[in-house]
Amino acid sequence: MRGTITTRVSITALAVVLTGALFGCGGSDDKFDPINLGDDKESNSKTTTKNNKKQQPEEGSAEQKTRPYPLLATKNSTRIPGKNAVEDAAYTARVVYPSLDKNARPGAIIVVDKDSWQTGVAASSLVREPLNAPILLSDKGKVPEITEETTEALQPTGVKIGKAKRKVKLIRVGKLSTPTGLRTRNVSGNGPAKIAASIDRLSAKISGSYKKNVVIVSSKSAAYAFPAAAWAAKSGDPVLFVQKSSVPAATKGALSRRDQPMIYVLAPKKLVSEEVIAELRKLGQVQRIAEDTAVKSAIAFARYQAPDFGWGVVDPGHGLVFMNVSRPLDAAASAPLAASGKYGPLLLIDSASKLPLPDRDYLLDIQPGYETDPSRGVYNHAWIMGNDSTISVSVQAQIDRLTEIQKIKQAPNTATVP
Repeated sequence: MRGTITTRVSITALAVVLTGALFGCGGSDDKFDPINLGDDKESNSKTTTKNNKKQQPEEGSAEQKTRPYPLLATKNSTRIPGKNAVEDAAYTARVVYPSLDKNARPGAIIVVDKDSWQTGVAASSLVREPLNAPILLSDKGKVPEITEETTEALQPTGVKIGKAKRKVKLIRVGKLSTPTGLRTRNVSGNGPAKIAASIDRLSAKISGSYKKNVVIVSSKSAAYAFPAAAWAAKSGDPVLFVQKSSVPAATKGALSRRDQPMIYVLAPKKLVSEEVIAELRKLGQVQRIAEDTAVKSAIAFARYQAPDFGWGVVDPGHGLVFMNVSRPLDAAASAPLAASGKYGPLLLIDSASKLPLPDRDYLLDIQPGYETDPSRGVYNHAWIMGNDSTISVSVQAQIDRLTEIQKIKQAPNTATVP
């Protein structure tokens, strides 16, 4: 059922922020053009009129009915319109850091392999302060142009790590090409478990201590692991990897550096066996959070809350991030959205053209409501990752409707007047 909350909250003009950020706010990168609207090229009036007559669909035609409006935003949702995860990461970085004012710039930039979802999920724990860093994507050969442009535009301020005298401005995770000219800290490791353990050590060096809570995911199943990225970005809790029937030595080592940590396993039995759970219990307290599908598991994690762990999103007034499981690196690309603005969990969609029923039911459950004045209510906001080939405008429209604040219908007064 819908929740009702009457606490007054302020609401950010998210669509305005997105538009300003995506279209080069800051003025230092004129080439940064995230999306071609198709009508921005100069042309004479005769040509424009002629072309418009040819291109405009007839009133009521199938083409007009299916034309993809809106392009970027609805009342309650904002789209990051990348045609791939590399673009999504760049656009997200510009949305989260829209200004070149020193106080609004990132401390550093994290660059991960565009072909390794494991690295992206694990590196998400570095997003929060003090690094205050977005994640960008690259590969082993050449740095994508948009990654270069975004790095140049963001102008990270730099962060001191440990006792180092010089500030680090870029964290390179794995063996890959990265933008040059920035003091760089390398994070290496052979395989997901080792590189995740290396990220954990770096995080502890930055913050001064190891986190008490640890998130465990399967290194073989991406979809169940995705929600860990959003939580890691918000909390700084590390994400470590296990296999179905074994715990890698690197993961055991990372857990052993803590005194009986709380270990949260985001994977069902089919991905992480009870034998692995038993092995983990030798190193700390273990709680499994999982359902029979990745979509349902993401919702279960969004709802979950322990005294110092979990989103606990069971009521209105939150941010939500939606990604399609077919684009794995969107988990890392979207991580800064979960850890800033309207903080909120990552939810999953498994079809570009259909909103999963569990997501619909969850949105209905946390849909905002008001009794007398909607301006005194609280609001949900959804981020949509990827262009409409990843999550369709129709699905976005459904999400918009299900996050809209609604008037609470009062039960009729059936009392009998004496």
